[in-house]
Amino acid sequence: MPKSLLLDQVREVLRLRHYSIRTEEAYVQAIRRFILFHRKRHPREMGVDEIRQYLTYLAIDLNVTASTQNVALCALLFLYRQVLAIDLPFIENIERAKRPKRVPVVFTREEVRRVLENIHGEHLLMLNKGGKGVKSPLEL
Repeated sequence: MPKSLLLDQVREVLRLRHYSIRTEEAYVQAIRRFILFHRKRHPREMGVDEIRQYLTYLAIDLNVTASTQNVALCALLFLYRQVLAIDLPFIENIERAKRPKRVPVVFTREEVRRVLENIHGEHLLMLNKGGKGVKSPLEL
């Protein structure tokens, strides 16, 4: 499959601006998927509505992570602003991918006590503050 002239232009601009190779790969793939999603229409024929549709599709239908959706948005903004020299208006009403809830993993005092009761031998020595007189990790 021959490379698209547009994607070659994207690579060239990314390299001129000293973007990393990983960023280049991610942006080119995101732009390629955007074009394929819209049945190989050229981005010059599309605009904010098509970008919004694609980003919503990523979030709702593909259930991608928020960072994947953000990379796609950055890649498309780069394409339009830096490669095609088209200044897009602010894109509103994008269905955003959900960020995962980060639940901290914290032991209760009882769980810590049970773990420490089951430590023996040299592992107990490591918990013993370098042998500075603590008799049991439970006293820590």
